[in-house]
Amino acid sequence: MGTVFSVTVRDPAPGTPAVLERIAERLHRIDAVFSTYRPDSDISRLDRGELALDDCDPEVRTVLAACREVAAETDGYFTDRPGGRLDPSGWVKGWAVEQAAALLRSSGSRQYCVSGGGDVQSAGGPWRIGIADPRRPGLLAAVLAGHDLAVATSGTAERGAHILDPHTGRPACALASLTLVGAPGTGIARTDAWATAAFAMGPDRALAWAARRPGIEALAVLPDGSKRWTPGLPGHLPASGPADWRTAVG
Repeated sequence: MGTVFSVTVRDPAPGTPAVLERIAERLHRIDAVFSTYRPDSDISRLDRGELALDDCDPEVRTVLAACREVAAETDGYFTDRPGGRLDPSGWVKGWAVEQAAALLRSSGSRQYCVSGGGDVQSAGGPWRIGIADPRRPGLLAAVLAGHDLAVATSGTAERGAHILDPHTGRPACALASLTLVGAPGTGIARTDAWATAAFAMGPDRALAWAARRPGIEALAVLPDGSKRWTPGLPGHLPASGPADWRTAVG
């Protein structure tokens, strides 16, 4: 999928190594079906017209249906065809993290954190989750803390200006990064897809949109390094966080 996944388990059991192997197998299978980097994947072949939807892995239809739902929820700011090419990665990456987390949960683990390409699904806690600074590689723009969090960041830190505004077809450049924090129970697949759409919206529309979503908070980092956030975001900051984050409203 063009990114790195990591898994942290705080309550390992004798069967944990086998579960981690199953997670690796599951991620490789998702990559084989959905990767746009692989010309032999189902998604690549479907896009080229070499494979009919009915002949694809059944999960392709499920994923494309989820993409349509997110497009409706975000006023069309999410699309599975950025630039005209079939590419549901905006859903698949977070969904892959969610799949890995589900395998850990089914094994009995209740204290874990799965991370993939800027998306984090945690269980138990507390966990501290660093948000990469999109302007200064290796540094953090913020640290979030809490239990059972879904945290998704879309931006330019890893792949540059790669997110397109579906309404204009041009790269979205009004933000450097946009992070969404989901309440406990919020899946990372939807949180990640929403983060991609919100990034394309730009700061004003994105923060207003996030503020209307129950249980969702947002942190926007602008190209000049300044930050804006929804009123509830400071509730996800460590107790030792900067005072100005707790008194200002983005």
